[in-house]
Amino acid sequence: MNTPSRRNFLAATGALTLTAACGNGVGSRGPETIDARVDATLNYMYREFPGTQDLRRKSTGMLVMPLVTEAGLGIGGSYGRGALRINDTTVDYYSATQASIGLQIGAQQYAHVLFFMTDGALMDFRRSQGYAAGADLEYALQNEGESLKAGTTTSLAPVIAVVFGQAGLRVGATLEGTKYTRIIP
Repeated sequence: MNTPSRRNFLAATGALTLTAACGNGVGSRGPETIDARVDATLNYMYREFPGTQDLRRKSTGMLVMPLVTEAGLGIGGSYGRGALRINDTTVDYYSATQASIGLQIGAQQYAHVLFFMTDGALMDFRRSQGYAAGADLEYALQNEGESLKAGTTTSLAPVIAVVFGQAGLRVGATLEGTKYTRIIP
C-alpha cells in the first residue's frame, strides 16, 4: 500500500503554488476579460505568423487559449482559459487542463490555437463532455525564418494546433493529454 509521503506532498504543493503564482487569469473578471485576451492573442499571432490567416480562412472554428501556465516539480500541471470562435464570434468558453508526473522542473507560459479544419472535427469537439487532445493532433511549425509553415499533410488534418509565445524556464510545450472543458466564466 502506498502512503503519501511528505516529499510527494511538498512536490504537489510546489507545483500548485508555481501554477498559481504565474498570472494565468484564473481570477479574471469573466467573458469580457477572456474575449479581450483572445483578441490580443489573435492580433499577435496574425502579425507574427501571417500564415495563420490562411488557416483561419480554411477553418470552421478556432479554440483560442491566450495564456496557459504550466509548472512542474516532479508532479506538474497546466491551466488556461479561452474561447471558441466560429466566424470570428465567440460561441463558448473553455478551460484547458493537463497533469503530468515524471522528471520535470520549472514553469512556462504559452498561447495556443486549435484550428478545426472540418465540420466533423468541430462538432466532435463541441459535443464532447471533455475533449482530450491526443497524438492525432497536427502541429503547424515555425521554420528558422520564424514563419509558420503547415505542410500538405498538416493542412489535411482535422485539427491543427499552433503553439507560440513560450516564456519561462521549461523545455517544450505539447498539447497531448490536454483536456478542454466548456466553462461558464
